[in-house]
Amino acid sequence: MPKPRRGVELWLTVLLLGGMTAGRHAPDIELAFLPVQPRPGSFVQLTVSSRSTLLTSLRGTLAGQPVLFERDSLGSWLGLAGIPVSATDSIPLTLNLEGVDGAAVDTVVYLPVHIANFLVEKLTVAPRFSARPDSALAARVQREIARAAEISTAALTTPRMWTAPFARPRSTRITSRYGTGREFNGEIQSRHLGVDLAGTTGEIVRAPNNGVVALVDRFYYGGNVVYLNHGGGLVTAYMHLSEALVAIGDTVRQGTPIGRVGATGRVTAAHLHWIARYGSVTLDPLSLEGLPLEVFGAPPGRPLH
Repeated sequence: MPKPRRGVELWLTVLLLGGMTAGRHAPDIELAFLPVQPRPGSFVQLTVSSRSTLLTSLRGTLAGQPVLFERDSLGSWLGLAGIPVSATDSIPLTLNLEGVDGAAVDTVVYLPVHIANFLVEKLTVAPRFSARPDSALAARVQREIARAAEISTAALTTPRMWTAPFARPRSTRITSRYGTGREFNGEIQSRHLGVDLAGTTGEIVRAPNNGVVALVDRFYYGGNVVYLNHGGGLVTAYMHLSEALVAIGDTVRQGTPIGRVGATGRVTAAHLHWIARYGSVTLDPLSLEGLPLEVFGAPPGRPLH
């Protein structure tokens, strides 16, 4: 199947012609995605439906991560996924479908990606902030990265807990956006894979949606951190806190206070660093805004309260 042109419309019809299993034709499907022009580093909401037969099973893979499709009351399948910051003009989505008549097909669809021009921040900092950590610190950082990765992996097998769009953990000014290149003392050393929200030490940070506290600790770079597992593959993290107000295993609802703004870790001033991940892909948490996540409804076996 050819890659679509940039600027493709919201509805992309995929005709699976000639695919046959056990003598039956494969179902043809329609794929819808939001936003219409997804950017590198953004969440994307997918809707798959069939015009010819009821799909009894649907699995997907995007950017090496499983898409956890759920079927709604009308027979369509809904899924959330993430487009890596390194994506170019399109990205392959693999779909594994099975119809009620037993027809099973694997197909690849290319989602268009709107090329983003990320800003570059030029920072002048004390040498201790730009120097590479010694071997002991490097080992510590790798252990912390591994712990965060375990939480992300666990979210892919945790039932979805969110039933509504995500809110911001703070309603304050954005001081640094996702994807911004970081140039320290004339050398680009990193890309900012989170959103910084203004705040002064002690101000409240709130859970943006329902979840379970998966980690509370003090990291070398992030300082005091809180990680929330929202299930359905989605994890958010909050860094540089002066204090955590929750403990591992706590269940939180949207709006629950989870910590206080601070300046702990490798940072020069108080603010909140907010991260979102789908599986192992770190994404712009602001890209959750505007997605109609409420259409997913109540998670299976978890009634709304």
